[in-house]
Amino acid sequence: MMNYIHKELASGKWQTFSFMFQMGNIASDVSRVIMLHGINKERSMGALQRALELLDLTIEDPKNINRLKELRQLRKALADYFCVDNVDQSTDQHWTNYFYPFAYAAAIDRENANT
Repeated sequence: MMNYIHKELASGKWQTFSFMFQMGNIASDVSRVIMLHGINKERSMGALQRALELLDLTIEDPKNINRLKELRQLRKALADYFCVDNVDQSTDQHWTNYFYPFAYAAAIDRENANT
């Protein structure tokens, strides 16, 4: 059994959330990685671990089966950018542009849920 950071989410709660909500939460951690990258390596890597774990839970969620190819490529590209050789030549701005719509959609979902 894997030792999860997000134990409650890994126990099944993550699967109760919409895809947009899932990706919005991943976006939040990726933005932390970007913000801390080059400033505090330990905190940046902690945020990356959280983002990758949430991405893994999103990949494992049966409702996302039609998105598996993109999600797996996303995971590989994130790990490559922050931990390996950046073969895809990504930038912080690339990741911000990719994740912003998800963060925005998740914020709207949260706002609508609270009204």
